[in-house]
Amino acid sequence: MFGKKAQPPIKSLIAQGTRIEGNMKFTEGLRIDGEVFGDIQAGPEENGSLLVISEAAVVQGAILADHVIINGTVRGPVHARELLELQPKARIEGDVSYVSLEMHQGATISGQLRPLIAQGAAGEEEKPLLKLATKSA
Repeated sequence: MFGKKAQPPIKSLIAQGTRIEGNMKFTEGLRIDGEVFGDIQAGPEENGSLLVISEAAVVQGAILADHVIINGTVRGPVHARELLELQPKARIEGDVSYVSLEMHQGATISGQLRPLIAQGAAGEEEKPLLKLATKSA
């Protein structure tokens, strides 16, 4: 509805108090509340993927997924093939690439922002969507 694609279900959780050391691959949805020291990569692009990094989470490594929602700390590059949502407590130390970006007040990025061209818009000079969040009462 209204041009929004349905998000895949979150089928995996790395709970708070859990620490993973090593690279990870996942399909569909993954939520991280704990710590991951290694790269996190979503499966093939045609499946769609959702990665949620909660306020308490810490990730040290590269991230690659279609839709990435961050409210915790990431130390490494972030590549969102579709949408990157940075919530108020998001802290990123690394370069960020995205097709669409939604960044709330309070989120910080220490690195370069690299907008990507949407896959359906190859050959078109389309500006990436940039949403500015307003503080609600």
